[in-house]
Amino acid sequence: MSSLKMTQPTTTGLLTPKGLIDSLGLQRVLAIGAHPDDMDFGAAATLAGLTAGGVHVTLALLTAGDAGGFDTERDPEETARLRHVEQQEAAEVLGIDDVVLLGEKDGFVEPSYELIGKIVKLMRQTRPDAVVSMHPERAWDRLQKSHPDHLACGEAVVRASYPAVENPFAYSELHAAGLEAFKIKHLLLAGAPQHLVTTRVDVTETAEKKIQALRRHFSQMRDPQKMEQYVLEQMRGIYAAGLADASATTAPSGYAEEFHHVVVNDPATISGF
Repeated sequence: MSSLKMTQPTTTGLLTPKGLIDSLGLQRVLAIGAHPDDMDFGAAATLAGLTAGGVHVTLALLTAGDAGGFDTERDPEETARLRHVEQQEAAEVLGIDDVVLLGEKDGFVEPSYELIGKIVKLMRQTRPDAVVSMHPERAWDRLQKSHPDHLACGEAVVRASYPAVENPFAYSELHAAGLEAFKIKHLLLAGAPQHLVTTRVDVTETAEKKIQALRRHFSQMRDPQKMEQYVLEQMRGIYAAGLADASATTAPSGYAEEFHHVVVNDPATISGF
């Protein structure tokens, strides 16, 4: 049984976006967040590095984010419209031109049969080499990154990734419509509890794009300057954490994003084990 896949590979040091592309063989990536701005906080600089390297990225949002923001006088429908515009503009900064809304209710996301089916459909349409999404496990060190919608999003994505998307008998209506089953190779889950972080990506060259993307979400920023300082501080800390095992040629300071990398399928994978 020792030849079976390792579901929690550990990457020593810091991978560049190109290193991530080469090591995982990435051509197409599907990024899935619960709300507008989720993927921008969790993975924007990495996604910008992937698109710069020629990877096609599709961004999917489970909800329109109508329950977000600080303007209690704004109608939820107007909030949803505004946040969609903000996300489109943020995606453009990152080199993403394909943004999909899945129509779940903000604040009430559950990993239901119906939601998993929507995700399976999108996966079969886009056929990504890797899926970037939220982590399904709560991080007690900072509860804010474990919003219930984030956890539900991560759980739905994981359930869709295995076994639903690769089972032709699951959601048979999709198979009948020509959306054939296929196997997801990799998951990169943002917002993971620290003990599950396995991969850190050096995003020094694209950190400014992350900040530019986050600035587009102006309806969510009570204090934009404080937000930017916090995000940059977090990325510096992640970079520093990766330096312990980094090569001697690695710069002494920079920015990084971190993920729990899960191999779903590789050449050694045996279904059901």
